[in-house]
Amino acid sequence: MSLPDWNARFSETEFAYGTEPNSFLAKNAHLLVDPVLSIAEGEGRNAVFLATQGLRVHAVDGSDVGLAKAAKLAANSGVSISTEVADLNDFQPEPQTYGGVVSIFAHLPNSIRDSLYPLLVQSLKPGGILILEAYSENQRDRGTGGPGELDLLMTCTKIERELPGLETILLQETQREVVEGKYHTGVASVIQFIGKKLG
Repeated sequence: MSLPDWNARFSETEFAYGTEPNSFLAKNAHLLVDPVLSIAEGEGRNAVFLATQGLRVHAVDGSDVGLAKAAKLAANSGVSISTEVADLNDFQPEPQTYGGVVSIFAHLPNSIRDSLYPLLVQSLKPGGILILEAYSENQRDRGTGGPGELDLLMTCTKIERELPGLETILLQETQREVVEGKYHTGVASVIQFIGKKLG
């Protein structure tokens, strides 16, 4: 399975996916409750946006280079975020800690999702919200962003199976124009999910 060298990608002067937040997240950020965990945060565009909305954000990524850019972006935006360099294969978020969990284009193999996703659900406080957007399996041959391996791409069925314990607020596959830096640009097929922790 071929995955990007994230440190190399984030070492480029420009921001690989831009500095503006993901539009699906921005539209639904009002649903999130403090504090928020953002996984695969990369260079910080989403975490910094959420911080500007008054939320405390903990940004986790496997790339120290990306998170260093995230911290600088936060400082330049007049906000602060906490960061943690972690391999999501081993990441263990504290249970019942977060009012929100954010997963934006965090394309992970099933072997990692199987262990990580239940931990993300457990990390939510009762009533907490999880917001996820990912490229769908139908995105594979479009050439407008995302990985080429089906295992890394999502479907509504995968979401329903892999994120139990959440009440579905929104779950859909849709096509939309994605404009997020040079690696995510063009009409894309995406899975969008918003879930609420039961209890």
